[in-house]
Amino acid sequence: MSARASAIRIVTDTTACLPADFARRHNIEIVPQVIRFGEDSYLEEVELSYADFIQRLRTSAGLPSTAAPLPGDFVRAYERQTAAAQTVLSIHPSTEVSGTVRSAMTAKAEAFPQADIRILDTRTVAGNLASLVIAATEWAEAGTGADEIMSRLEAMIPRGRTFFLVATLEYLQKGGRIGGASALLGGALQIRPILQLVDGRVEVLEKVRTRARALERLKELVVQECPRGADGRLSVMHADDAAEAEALAAALQAALGLPDVPLYGLGSAITTHGGPGTLAVGFFVG
Repeated sequence: MSARASAIRIVTDTTACLPADFARRHNIEIVPQVIRFGEDSYLEEVELSYADFIQRLRTSAGLPSTAAPLPGDFVRAYERQTAAAQTVLSIHPSTEVSGTVRSAMTAKAEAFPQADIRILDTRTVAGNLASLVIAATEWAEAGTGADEIMSRLEAMIPRGRTFFLVATLEYLQKGGRIGGASALLGGALQIRPILQLVDGRVEVLEKVRTRARALERLKELVVQECPRGADGRLSVMHADDAAEAEALAAALQAALGLPDVPLYGLGSAITTHGGPGTLAVGFFVG
């Protein structure tokens, strides 16, 4: 890493679903979301692994809930990163689905009012959030300045697309993240909607009759819209359904002629709201 590149450090959180080994290699700080089962609270991946979360989800009488990291969690992350760099880029999910950005802003205002900490609401989550973090990392390590990196990220945000399938709308409904898909509640049980994230809100893209047809239609949509190159930054995500996600990633990789399609586990906080069996794709249009 060049001396100039080391002038920028990055902070994100566990909703980015970023692989831990990538974060370690590139000195990225990942602030954990909070998972709650009744009165018990856990820091995602710090105090509760995904495997343990799934096991508890299957045996718990009630659904879990989530909370954004506390400002103090960001204070500790920023202390470490500002000690190592002149500028910190703090890249997080949409304020429509999480209070993470608000906690980050509070931490900066109260503990680092003079520091060059730049907090970005990406209007997205999961795979596309990971792609933005990875892009910022690549540019920083290539010596790109913070102003230019932020400008590039802001230009990418409106070009992002996230489509997904859920096994049931129950989790979105109970977690308060159902958005425009609420019109489907109480409808025909056979409807398997293809959902999308629009400016941080869950909306219905299409209504399909079966899961198999929804999956085929999801592939069609990606092939139609995703650029056939690195700029598309296509990724596939899943909640406790690695086999189906691997098959989808392989099919899209072949159809689009891509050398690789990253596969991300959605993590406990996102699984809490989407439910096990959620399958998603994210990319950026040209």
